[in-house]
Amino acid sequence: MSGSVYLITGIQAAGKSTVAQALAERLPRSAHVRGDAFRSFVVNGRAEMSAEPTAAAVEQLRLRHQLSAAAADGYARAGFTAVLQDVVLGEHLPWTVEQIRTDPLYVIVLAPRPEAVAAREAGRKKNAYGTFTVAALDTVLREGTPRVGTWLDTSDLTVDETVEAILSGARPVRP
Repeated sequence: MSGSVYLITGIQAAGKSTVAQALAERLPRSAHVRGDAFRSFVVNGRAEMSAEPTAAAVEQLRLRHQLSAAAADGYARAGFTAVLQDVVLGEHLPWTVEQIRTDPLYVIVLAPRPEAVAAREAGRKKNAYGTFTVAALDTVLREGTPRVGTWLDTSDLTVDETVEAILSGARPVRP
């Protein structure tokens, strides 16, 4: 019995957590793996990501992606569909895809327009942006992230419509 993995990525406030949870709820045997949880496990010595990250911050980001990939693979080996959600941008996307051993692997990049993200961020209780801006991260997404997987402009889609688009249109990234 073997499952599959969906990697849901995008910038902060793109809807990753909400879409990943809704997708997992639509699947018969599923697990929602929140990559950011692995960041929060670090009690002391955490190096936060920034526009100019330190070597330690990049190392910890890679560790977080490696651990979340391993967790997703573990659920898939047990017969679950693992829905892994995290901010995985730029060169980190193909690297993280390599860490995930499960086939089929679906990569879904949520890419709403920056003004839609800014509106979502304004309506949230938490501020995810800290030292980043929506525009800067959107540039990293659109100009610095390889076109891996299925990219969806979810600016005008509801959560249910986004899940439906994933289920009907996503194709595995590996043959």
